[in-house]
Amino acid sequence: MCRSIKTLRPPALPEEATEDDIHAAALQYVRKVSGFHRPAAHNLEVFDQAVDEIAAATARLLDGLEVRGLKKPAREPQPDAV
Repeated sequence: MCRSIKTLRPPALPEEATEDDIHAAALQYVRKVSGFHRPAAHNLEVFDQAVDEIAAATARLLDGLEVRGLKKPAREPQPDAV
């Protein structure tokens, strides 16, 4: 579905995914699902909230994954989405 979203876990991404990488993937996902590249002002709040929630879920996913054969560096904890 979202072929332009890159894999954010090693070994596809040799270094740890940054907060910017995670946000960009979440933004691309919300754009694809909503069909809006830039939402209208009346949809901006819910659009931005979805991006934040998906970014937080993505960070939790990456933090919890165990990639066998690789030593995973500790990621700094991200604040939970409201």
